[in-house]
Amino acid sequence: MLKKKTKLIILRIVLLSCLPVFLTHLTQAQQEIKSILSQAKVEIPRLSPLPLNVPAVEKPLISLNGEWKVAIDGGEQIPVKVPGELVMQGLELNTGETARYQKNITIPGDWESKRVFVRFDGVSSYALVKVNGIKVAEHEGSFVPFEADITQALRQNNNVLQVEVRARTISDILACTSQYAAHTVAGILRKVTLFALPKTNIADITVNTRFDKYYRNATLQIETKIENSSAIPNGVQLRFTLSDARGKQVQQKTISINDNNEGARTHVSNITIPVKKPYHWNPESPYLYTLFTEIVENGNLLQKNSQKVGFRQVEVVKGEVRVNGKPIKLHGVNRHVVHPLTGRSLNPELDRLDATLFKEANCNYIRTSHYPASEEFLQAADELGLFVESESSLTWIQHHASPIWEHWNYQDERFLPYMLMANIENIQAYKGHPSVIIWSLANESRWSPLWDKVKQVVKKMDPHRPTSFHDQCWGSFNNAGSTADIANYHYPGINGPAATDTAQRPVLFGEYAHLTTYNRRELLTDPGVRDAYSQPLVTFYDSIYAHPNNLGGAIWSGIDDTFHLPDGRIVGYGPWGPLDGWRRPKPEYFGMKKAYSPVKVKNVRMVKGKILMEAENRYDFTSFSEIKIEAEINRKRVAVKSNIGPRQQGTIEIPHKEKVNTLKITFYDPNGFVAEEEYYAFSNGEHIESGQKSDLSLTENEEAYLVRQGKTIHRISKITGTVVSAQRDGQPVLFQGPKFTIVPMNREYGGKNNIAGETYQRVIHPLQEWPWYVKFASKIDVKEESDTIRFTMELTFKEGKGTMEYAFSSNGKFITRYEITEGRKEVSPYQYGLMLQLPKRFAKLSWRRKGDFTIYPEDHIGRNEGNAQLKAIYTSGVEPWRERPENVWKDDSNELGSNDFRSTKRNIFQASLSDDQGTTVTILSDARQASRTWLQQERIQWLIADYYNNGSEPFYGTPHSDGRISTKDKILKGEITLIIR
Repeated sequence: MLKKKTKLIILRIVLLSCLPVFLTHLTQAQQEIKSILSQAKVEIPRLSPLPLNVPAVEKPLISLNGEWKVAIDGGEQIPVKVPGELVMQGLELNTGETARYQKNITIPGDWESKRVFVRFDGVSSYALVKVNGIKVAEHEGSFVPFEADITQALRQNNNVLQVEVRARTISDILACTSQYAAHTVAGILRKVTLFALPKTNIADITVNTRFDKYYRNATLQIETKIENSSAIPNGVQLRFTLSDARGKQVQQKTISINDNNEGARTHVSNITIPVKKPYHWNPESPYLYTLFTEIVENGNLLQKNSQKVGFRQVEVVKGEVRVNGKPIKLHGVNRHVVHPLTGRSLNPELDRLDATLFKEANCNYIRTSHYPASEEFLQAADELGLFVESESSLTWIQHHASPIWEHWNYQDERFLPYMLMANIENIQAYKGHPSVIIWSLANESRWSPLWDKVKQVVKKMDPHRPTSFHDQCWGSFNNAGSTADIANYHYPGINGPAATDTAQRPVLFGEYAHLTTYNRRELLTDPGVRDAYSQPLVTFYDSIYAHPNNLGGAIWSGIDDTFHLPDGRIVGYGPWGPLDGWRRPKPEYFGMKKAYSPVKVKNVRMVKGKILMEAENRYDFTSFSEIKIEAEINRKRVAVKSNIGPRQQGTIEIPHKEKVNTLKITFYDPNGFVAEEEYYAFSNGEHIESGQKSDLSLTENEEAYLVRQGKTIHRISKITGTVVSAQRDGQPVLFQGPKFTIVPMNREYGGKNNIAGETYQRVIHPLQEWPWYVKFASKIDVKEESDTIRFTMELTFKEGKGTMEYAFSSNGKFITRYEITEGRKEVSPYQYGLMLQLPKRFAKLSWRRKGDFTIYPEDHIGRNEGNAQLKAIYTSGVEPWRERPENVWKDDSNELGSNDFRSTKRNIFQASLSDDQGTTVTILSDARQASRTWLQQERIQWLIADYYNNGSEPFYGTPHSDGRISTKDKILKGEITLIIR
């Protein structure tokens, strides 16, 4: 016992001896921060927490959203909607011009003797605010809130609020805001609020939650700033009340703020409130408490505020980021604020919809590229459960994508104030959200001593969240020594995750798996390229998941970045989202959901009266025992139990003694949506349609061979050796083919001649594809066998040479084989195989295939079986201008047909084209070929590809680019099996 006491005494002595050194370092750090801010002439601005209640005031908050008047440089005043982009309302604000907003405001009578503030949640990019002609605020920066105390400028009646807005100012240039959007982003973009506060009021509240070493009990750390325009009176208290999600009081604490500092206008109080065993906040269980903060003077309530609190603690431990003591893996998307009709200005309903759609796609993380999100989006993230990396509005500082840096010096101190304020205001606005776990200092910029100063200020303002800096941390690009807490790499290949193993910091793939975008004519021609995105993404994220130092990644990007301007143009970077601009899921959305699935099921088998399946739980916090699991066996539902813990693997057992024909297993996320679903059919094999017994005969004339196969007559040219037509019951079925063709990869995107700007072009059209041109057959051998008529030809094409074989059988099958031995030029093919040409009346496609996944949504172009209609329409551009689509994405159409009809169906067992009279042309396969159909020159083209890859997207490398080949020195072989009935 004595020894223990002695040790404690020694420990205390050591700690006390270290304390002066610690305090000295702390003081030095504080002085450095003050020095940085002072030299940059920057102050941390006030941003008041909006009041819930001010006694004797009926409505302390008044929305100023709605109609305002605006005039540009002395022009006529016209009405506009606020919030909203000017250009999306038909008003172009050019560089150097000023848009003068004006709104008459009425101050309620019960606001008399109160302090009155106006808050703007986002104005792009410079704002000068006046009330009754008196300047009350000046602000630079597009996507962060700022406020002004307008009390002294108010009159009793007839108050006029004016906002002078300029665009493409310095903050826009440093953020590449308008460059990124490919139009001038100008105007009051986010909501405007008028609010009243008592003279003694809450100027700021900062809340942090810290756990004990067991992450069981916690403390609520609250820093509150109280201000008064004169002096804080005596007898003022702060009362804090914490309530749980049901409204039950958990803790309450009252403190006095009288500290004998007579005449003080500002008081900062720091308190801690112990909370026993609080529910943790995390994306899988986003439990929110409510903290009420009240100012009381001599027992009378002055002001009451309310905010949500999530108990969560973020730490960086070696190569991991941990939340509440547990390592996390981020899997999500980058999100631009965008809508085709409103641009960079969204309403709260769209903000919440975005959060919901990404959450239901199994995302747990959003990077707010490349500016902070709105308050409304973060509220949705708090409630639904999404980690957020909140990025300041700074982009491409010393990057080739922003050409100004060929002229400017990126280390010039004159830029420091803007760099500081972009980060300071990001933190001031959004520090209260548990969803925000990372502060991103900037996007794709080069580190410099200026950034080191920014990081110091950020860490002083918020030491409880890690920082990131998107500089692309290894390799030759922008590797300039960032010291942010989290390292970043953009667009790694499949070897990227393994390379993080030796990193000293967590490595985040801030942008990866870029959606196919820049090969835009290829996408217009074959939307099936989008379906091909999914399996490589699964492979990639599996690799990310396997490497502990790899924090995770954000897909580029979340939503199509397209803007339908009122003058008829559509501009922007283009269709790079799993969601289109109208929020319709595209094929990649489901692929993302599968890649990010928290459940991985494999090796399903039946053993002695039970079904066994191996499963992996990829939740960070949730056991399978906490979620709903449901099996459907032979279409009968059965509840399933499992206790596989988070980040664990195990076996799920489902008792079942009867024969199992079909099994569907569904895992529900803790938040209620379907997180994962798999379907298994236990049969003896895939049913393949067989031919029917047919009469078979051969005749010929001077020009052609005629093969009669039942009711179908095939006509083969003696000059070219190719089928030139097929008829059934006197009606044309084939106009030509099968003929060999190579479809080359095509990277055309229709972009403009600029640097990292607009790539969207409305008036580009799909590609046309043609079979190789057969000049002649140098040799044709014909053999009649007992049940087969066989043709073998040596063909000379315009493009090369090869052999072709036809086999017409009495079982109704027509088999074509080819071997191309010589090509006139080297080609990088997207697809090659045999092409047929059918009459336009064959407008219905059906198929069965072995897809990448066992089950798909019913409206997915890649579903394992389905029917699609041609529905071709001529379009004047890529998409209708300002027309909100009423149909699902698969039913969008152009002159080649609907997305569903013209998209490649990979790994087919069978594909058929049929007309309204019941005539059907069917291809039989072995799940190694692809079928692609489209309308071209009023005829249906049908390609059965023996080779196909994922398209020519240049930005997404391995594994998406795996399998690309060149035809040089290659012999190309393949075949198809055709039945006409």
